[in-house]
Amino acid sequence: MNSIKLIATSTFGLEEMVKLEVKKLGYENLEVENGRVTFEADLAAIPKANLWLRTADRVLLKMGEFEATSFEELFQQTRALPWETWIPENGKFSVSGKSIKSQLFSVSDCQAIVKKAIVERLKETYHVDWFSEDGPEYPVEVALLKDRTTLTIDTSGAGLHKRGYREHALEAPLKETLAAAMVLLSRWREDRVLIDPLCGSGTILIEAAMIGRNMAPGLQRSFVSEGWPIIPRQLWKDARAEALKAIRQDERINIIGYDVDEKAIMIAKENAYRAGVDDCISFVAQDIEKLRSDSQYGYIICNPPYGERLGEKEEVEKLYKRMGQIFKKLETWSVYVITSHEEFEQIYGKRSSKKRKLYNGRIKVDYYQFFGPKPPNELFGTLKE
Repeated sequence: MNSIKLIATSTFGLEEMVKLEVKKLGYENLEVENGRVTFEADLAAIPKANLWLRTADRVLLKMGEFEATSFEELFQQTRALPWETWIPENGKFSVSGKSIKSQLFSVSDCQAIVKKAIVERLKETYHVDWFSEDGPEYPVEVALLKDRTTLTIDTSGAGLHKRGYREHALEAPLKETLAAAMVLLSRWREDRVLIDPLCGSGTILIEAAMIGRNMAPGLQRSFVSEGWPIIPRQLWKDARAEALKAIRQDERINIIGYDVDEKAIMIAKENAYRAGVDDCISFVAQDIEKLRSDSQYGYIICNPPYGERLGEKEEVEKLYKRMGQIFKKLETWSVYVITSHEEFEQIYGKRSSKKRKLYNGRIKVDYYQFFGPKPPNELFGTLKE
């Protein structure tokens, strides 16, 4: 198969990040829309994209896109697509759906019609009236937006944020994909100290270590499309072998995580061990008040509590004020903080150099970026720290 279209979905606000990642993998002809990046590729891109994309939510195979304002149009145009190219006779497929501002607003009816249309198409191809559906899985999605229908098959299975290293987490953990985006947006480099003084279960720092070591985030997990007959197993083997070869195991990285909660530190250590980066992250049970560093230049990236619950706001604001006072002592450091609190800058005591609107789950947040000065070696290219 020479050419297919894939859609890398993303959280709103991270589309450009996903676009850059897709381009880095070598794919062009990109189309960026809200929540997704569409690109032309080949079969080898399915394992490659699933293994390597850090900030995308899923990788979907685009089957077709068309206008549909009636159930009959939806049925006929769905049946016209080449489902048999991908789904074998024993293939198991379910249909999920969503509808936004479309005349076909009943999602359950749309799902049923798409399922029926695919079954009719497969009946014609395989000349059978009944399917066992005991083979590989093909999660189909019908998405309707303003009467425009997009039909896809999910190649990922579980969301790409499920890297496989986080068996335990604290309440309301940060998604791995968002944590990776925070690190990438900060432009942190592996030769700089990185500290998360409120590290929780360690997600930000683990993602940073994986970036610093050039570790593909999907190496420790499986994907639903690994069982698809149309994708030669050798493509998956080659993609995994290439990813393993790309790891910079000897890269020296100085990453530190602090948290006042000893249980959180224990969980963070376990997660780092499972991710294979425990040798480059130091986790210490310590209050933020004790934050110190001998390094002249470094990065702080953190996800403090937001104060969303009743009764928490006052305590959270006290924390933000203390953060401003404590981080001020590291005047040559760059600081990055994500929070939903709209008055963060006023409480923190400093206007950010830049802020970016993102979403942490369904919570609208801002990513506040306080840029520190560049070290002399970056300014002139000869001097060292």
